[in-house]
Amino acid sequence: MYPKVKPALARAWRDLQTVQFGVTPAHAVVLGPVDTATGSLIDRIDGTRGMELLRAEAAGMGLPEGQLDELVRRLAGAGLLDDATAGGPRAQAVRRRPETLERLGPDLGSLSLVHREPGGDLRGIAARRAIRVQVRGSGRVGAVIAAVLAGAGVGRVEVLDGGRVQPADVAPGGLGPGSMGRLRAEAAGALVREAAPGRAPRAGESQGPEPGLALVVVAPRDGLQAWAPDPDTAADWVATGTPHLYAGVLEGTGLVGPLVLPGATACAGCMERDRVDRDPAWPRLLVQWRSAHRRRTGAACDLGLSTAVAGLAAAHALSFLDGELPASTAARWEAALPSLHWQRSGVPPHPDCPCGAAVPTEQAVRS
Repeated sequence: MYPKVKPALARAWRDLQTVQFGVTPAHAVVLGPVDTATGSLIDRIDGTRGMELLRAEAAGMGLPEGQLDELVRRLAGAGLLDDATAGGPRAQAVRRRPETLERLGPDLGSLSLVHREPGGDLRGIAARRAIRVQVRGSGRVGAVIAAVLAGAGVGRVEVLDGGRVQPADVAPGGLGPGSMGRLRAEAAGALVREAAPGRAPRAGESQGPEPGLALVVVAPRDGLQAWAPDPDTAADWVATGTPHLYAGVLEGTGLVGPLVLPGATACAGCMERDRVDRDPAWPRLLVQWRSAHRRRTGAACDLGLSTAVAGLAAAHALSFLDGELPASTAARWEAALPSLHWQRSGVPPHPDCPCGAAVPTEQAVRS
């Protein structure tokens, strides 16, 4: 073991015997009592020394036998300790790619705060490299999401879209001016490869079959398809249990969510049935809107808003891929110009939807 105090947390003395690790309330940890000599020993727990050398240095500083081991236990128990050798074989494979590690340094720091156990950061990156995600849409929202996911270490990011790149598709962080006229799927694929920190595993290089889709991000160029998603389009994802997250911009409103966990949370069919219950005119309106959107050009999509939506959606997607349930699970977040106040609305399952999300857990288990 080569213990290392997590460098992502800034360290400061609250008083002569109390150390605070971290600034923000979400991650700050207070450790005490800590004397001056122990504080100096903490400075040496930086991942470059093994336990035997650290014990020798602790003895040289006049600290009693066992003090170093007790300190390491305290730091580990508080989620403050990393291990420069932990994480398993897949983490070691990442360590052998120094350029990738440098690119992903900030992400590793963030993962070390979320995964408190030693080596959790590299295990997280190694897990991302084995994941396959599909992004539906390569416009101002979808292309940026795809680039962020690839840049954050997701190993396989596929972008599906038709047609050719138009000037209105170009956005900072997404498709560039040089992409205009190219096939959208082709241009988005090049963007993903450029954003990725190191080459992703190719087919045949990893053991076992191609991984299934861990997530589909539905970020269509036509924001209506995210605002009022078509249940028929989502039917295969629901049937195969594929999680999917909606994101987009419609008129002057940005939206992220819901993240649909088939059979557990509301799906597109639930949303459509709920809207019909609340507004009998909804089916008539939706038919007209969908028809108009298929013919329309020049849809509104504020660049600042689309970038914010893409960033939030990508962050929620990464949180889910890392094993958490982000705040978009069974909920939608919306922000409208000009105030841009993000508001959350729950998305309940509908009792008449065949997806089964409204079935009580006990009944679902029996069936």
